[in-house]
Amino acid sequence: MHARNIAIFSAAILAGALGGSLIGPRPAEAVAREIVELQHDVTSLLQGQKDLSTQMTQDHTVMRTLVEQSGDTVGKLNGTIGALQKSMQDVTANSGARLDTMSTQVQGLSDNLEEIKSRLGKLNQQLVDLQNTVQSIDAKISGGGGAGATPTASNSGGGMSSQPASGSRPPSGAATGGGSAPSADTLYSNGLRDITGGNYDLARKEFQDYLKYYGDTDLASNAQFYLGEIAYSQKNYEQAVTEYDRVLTNYPKSFKLAPAHLKKGMALVELGQKTAGVRELRDVVRRFPGTEEERRARAKLKELGVAVSASN
Repeated sequence: MHARNIAIFSAAILAGALGGSLIGPRPAEAVAREIVELQHDVTSLLQGQKDLSTQMTQDHTVMRTLVEQSGDTVGKLNGTIGALQKSMQDVTANSGARLDTMSTQVQGLSDNLEEIKSRLGKLNQQLVDLQNTVQSIDAKISGGGGAGATPTASNSGGGMSSQPASGSRPPSGAATGGGSAPSADTLYSNGLRDITGGNYDLARKEFQDYLKYYGDTDLASNAQFYLGEIAYSQKNYEQAVTEYDRVLTNYPKSFKLAPAHLKKGMALVELGQKTAGVRELRDVVRRFPGTEEERRARAKLKELGVAVSASN
């Protein structure tokens, strides 16, 4: 377009010059000089047009190179972003597994503390009972009843020293003679140690033995819950649901109800039973407000992209 305008302009100048020479008589030398100047101008214009065309070609080549480089850069950025997204997904998956393991370990430590507190409370009560017994014996001795009081003191003291705490007393019918079964404390402590150490098969056997011999003690529901945790950690989600259900059915007053409901819901989700799992998680939010289990249930529901409570 630009070259066309230059050509038209040059033709107009040449036509004007010729017209001027035709209108009035002018010396031949002057006319020739003007023609030469016009030719020189036209030549200059054509050269300028050529230079401009060359410059435009060079600019176009540079722009095309820049566009190609930009395309390569965008492609590399897309590849980098894809790799970062995959890395984030891997990190998220690994973090979830680690959090589950840490949660199991923390619960094991919490149960250890609860067991220690329970034992301390029972020891304190035994001390109080012993003090009361001693005071009673002293009172009888002071009142002249020493002959009949001494056996009572011996029986009372002997009974308290040989009687295990109620949390570790085997139920009726349990094998207690001949060393056929470890003590309740030994089984439970070993089970906690092995589950926190990742020795799941050994821990399962220990908790199963605990339930076999000491199924009516205060810590039996904990042992049952940890059977579910072991199955969940080994990705045996169907068995985990069964074990958690036994906590909910057999131990309705256990303080493991909230975690059993939570982990049952998460196991159902892993099994692909999303509707049942979501219902279980919502039940945790409704029944156990303000607990760690409620917070985790809310987070899982958010991860699943569902509302915390069912819509009316």
